[in-house]
Amino acid sequence: MSFTYNRTVRFQDTDAAGVVYFANVLGICHEAYEESLETSGINLKDFFTNPSLGFPIVHTNADFFRPIFCGDKLMINLMPQKLGVDKFEVTYEITVAEVLVAKAITRHVCIDASSRSKQELPDEIVQWLETNRRGAEGAERRKSRETM
Repeated sequence: MSFTYNRTVRFQDTDAAGVVYFANVLGICHEAYEESLETSGINLKDFFTNPSLGFPIVHTNADFFRPIFCGDKLMINLMPQKLGVDKFEVTYEITVAEVLVAKAITRHVCIDASSRSKQELPDEIVQWLETNRRGAEGAERRKSRETM
């Protein structure tokens, strides 16, 4: 099943114009990523402090369709996809009251923490990707039927 993360926008997330500062959207997406890992049974302390493997973000982008304000109730739909034996991408759809306000992508590569060389994704990440992708594919099929 796909993963959904709910979050309320806080004042600290906003800029002088009163809207969410663009870089904070990626921070909020990373919160959703962390929560999805933890929900799938991955120990976050071990995952982020594991001395043998790292999962750096090597690419990101975000598109903003509407302003996001303090107090807005966000729903972040996380859709990961395996891109190869050593990398994956996560697409985030951010909605407020069922209106799409932003989309973001983070691309991650699995590396050996010492040598910084690429490594195959470990089984627990492959399982996380497969579980969340199946749900996302089902949601995408439902969405496409609704627009026909």
